[in-house]
Amino acid sequence: MEAEGRVLGPPLPAGGEGPGADSHLAAGALGTARGPLLAAAEVLALDDEEDDLEVFSKDTSLAEVNSFSPSVPISPSSINQYKFEDGPELRDLFITVDDPESHITAIETFITYRVVTKTTRGEFDSSEYEVRRRYQDFLWLKSKLEEAHPTLIIPPLPEKFIMKGMVERFSDEFIETRRKALHKFLNRIADHPTLTFNEDFKIFLTAQAWELSSHKKQGPGLLSRMGQTVRAVASSVRGAVKNRPEMFTEMNNYMETFSQKINLLDKIAHRIYKEERDYFNEMKEYAPIHTLWSASEEDIADSLRGIASCIDRCCKATEKRMAALSEHLPILHEYVLYSEILMGVLKRRDQIQGELDSKVDALAHKKTEKDLFSEEIGKLEDKVERANNALKADWDRWKQNMQWDMRSSFTNVAENNLRYYEECLATWESFLASQSVDLHVEEDSEDRP
Repeated sequence: MEAEGRVLGPPLPAGGEGPGADSHLAAGALGTARGPLLAAAEVLALDDEEDDLEVFSKDTSLAEVNSFSPSVPISPSSINQYKFEDGPELRDLFITVDDPESHITAIETFITYRVVTKTTRGEFDSSEYEVRRRYQDFLWLKSKLEEAHPTLIIPPLPEKFIMKGMVERFSDEFIETRRKALHKFLNRIADHPTLTFNEDFKIFLTAQAWELSSHKKQGPGLLSRMGQTVRAVASSVRGAVKNRPEMFTEMNNYMETFSQKINLLDKIAHRIYKEERDYFNEMKEYAPIHTLWSASEEDIADSLRGIASCIDRCCKATEKRMAALSEHLPILHEYVLYSEILMGVLKRRDQIQGELDSKVDALAHKKTEKDLFSEEIGKLEDKVERANNALKADWDRWKQNMQWDMRSSFTNVAENNLRYYEECLATWESFLASQSVDLHVEEDSEDRP
């Protein structure tokens, strides 16, 4: 991928090999490569006149889905429905994940994180708690939330393993990235109108290590979990759900498109970051080279030192830009994980629907035990209705959060890019202006008798 629009040497003239700084500023929110940036701009069409983010494909229309009205029962005391609307003074549950600590045993090496909770809720015995949790504890909480709320959208956790060659496990960078992701995971749960009142979530925040370990052992046994797995496999073998409501078919189609586009954006962003890092590493070498060069060229020594100074400033600006871009990458990747979670939620809803369909079919062929089947069908119909209502309400909420996160993230990246180019452009313009003044002084001195 050819990089364009770099601000390293003096600005290119109109007939140069690459676009000028102004055209490059207009071209990209993400970074330095024109092709991927234009592709990303097409993928993320932000329409100010529409409240919806035309995500990811103009062919995907979910206008009807956006009209869903929340139907999940919400506690009156829940005031964390939309984190971007509620001010800090309205929240009643504050969670911080910090202070990572390494533990080395004869069997394993692992990291624990301090989880500090402050709350004014009456169901908590104290207003402040401090516990230490390892990654496995977060995995346990996520599984319990999925078990209790199969058709709610549970926030994603960072992956257990990382791509080889990207960053070393247990490095400071890896630990800090995971800490931020775990912090976001817990706060997304705290901001959720239903998940925030889950009993396992409360235990996770308040129980000491031995209490949490004891509570984990009270979960369903192996046979029970195997039974759930067998039922899920049987449901998938039955094939497509016959009576799936149209809105959930639209959701499924939307998520298939979303998954393709967000994965593409994630790859583009990582590729741009890698190219930016390589460019930064190369640029660091140029300032010392020009400084050494100035020592052997007395006539142009001042100009060479000025170029070295400009390169050094641009190098520092690039480093700040990379730091800003590194904050953008986890947001995109979080929604890659969200796409997998949502596809799983839709499958679980279909499994519940499939159970109902199979019972209805069985009743049509049964001449006896019709009363028993009718009772089971009534219960399954209630279960399907609850699942549908829960998913509809959570879908609206998730989509609104997604749009907010995407707009904020890409806006921040664009603003950082503007600052970067303005800073580098001003640096070189100042240098060129000083060279022009020196040139006029020399010409005047030569013209004098």
